[in-house]
Amino acid sequence: MTADPDCIFCKIVSKQIPANLVYQDEHVTAFRDLNPQAPTHVLLVPNQHIANTETLEPEHDAIVGAVLRTARSIARSAGVGDSGYRLVINTGRDANNTVAHLHVHLLGGRAMSWPPG
Repeated sequence: MTADPDCIFCKIVSKQIPANLVYQDEHVTAFRDLNPQAPTHVLLVPNQHIANTETLEPEHDAIVGAVLRTARSIARSAGVGDSGYRLVINTGRDANNTVAHLHVHLLGGRAMSWPPG
């Protein structure tokens, strides 16, 4: 597993920085967002440092699949699997991507509007 020593999410994965962990295995770490935008707001990150979707390569396919399957499992455990949830990936400055480590926002527990804003 590769890590970036300056990345806050890599530090959460390695438990150098505490977080409210929801799930962790050898591929994925999930934790509650510090600034939740919905009753359920969990961040899911691959344990391997991947900067964003622009840096994805074919060898990352299994990791991304594991992140999405874990999101589904967490949504079901949180009781939002049937009512619905949103998965959001921000890439780049204009998308308000503030941490350069691929992460998925799992949002649920309330009706969502579109477009998000």
